[in-house]
Amino acid sequence: MKQSIVLFPVFISLLVTLLVALANSQSDGTKATMTINSFEKGGSGGGPAECDGKFHSDNTPIVALSTPWYNHGKRCFKSINIHYKDRSVKATVVDECDCSRGCDTDIVDASKAVWNALSVPKSEWGLTKVTWSDA
Repeated sequence: MKQSIVLFPVFISLLVTLLVALANSQSDGTKATMTINSFEKGGSGGGPAECDGKFHSDNTPIVALSTPWYNHGKRCFKSINIHYKDRSVKATVVDECDCSRGCDTDIVDASKAVWNALSVPKSEWGLTKVTWSDA
């Protein structure tokens, strides 16, 4: 009898953990504000990308993530899926949107290629709500 009393809370804990994991896997991703950035030399991004010290074409689906999501470069060159309404696009993380320099903590700073792929109306270019997830 003592054994079942001890095992019951463990079983309930495991069940709750599985249900939470399942709920998270079925979510639409992390809510974010997508901004527009030029990753080209002389563009609005300023200097070269943090991940490789290079400039990148705005015709490539790339992003800079806010400092917490950038996670000290652990997401460098990893792909993320960005969702806007009924469309999504895969983009590569190449840079950090540095929160110590004024970037909000919920930013996906995306190239023009990302905005085009998501068919965001030009009237919304610059700032729009999206969700994202690791690819």
